[in-house]
Amino acid sequence: MINSDTIKLLRECNSGIKMGIGSIDEALPSVEDEPLKQLLRTCKREHEELGKETAAMLEEYGDDSKEPSPIAKGMSWLKTNARLAVRPGDGTVAELITDGCNMGVKSLNKYLNQYEAAEERVKDIAKRLINLEEKLTIDIRSYL
Repeated sequence: MINSDTIKLLRECNSGIKMGIGSIDEALPSVEDEPLKQLLRTCKREHEELGKETAAMLEEYGDDSKEPSPIAKGMSWLKTNARLAVRPGDGTVAELITDGCNMGVKSLNKYLNQYEAAEERVKDIAKRLINLEEKLTIDIRSYL
């Protein structure tokens, strides 16, 4: 039988992945620099692959994926569009994406600690997602 920590951590990873994909989709139309667009597209594809993996595992466990909080999605949309309206450009996109990645890393580490009884393969997904977010923040530093 699957323990509840496994399901809860998997749901949070799945929700975070969806939030990350949504944030990238929101920011991409404002990006002018082609290498930055490529970095974001690559990261989005990697998020999508992890999303498929988490969704398949949730289905395997007989559970549904979790949607990001409507409030979190709305606040992210508002912040992105307001900041880009005031100060459009790749630097602003890099700041927004970096902020989102940092929040994701913080949340995922919190959930890893909170759901410590989760299966190792689910913890591995959370760690891979953390690494993906951290790598993106490093890759886009030159745009800040």
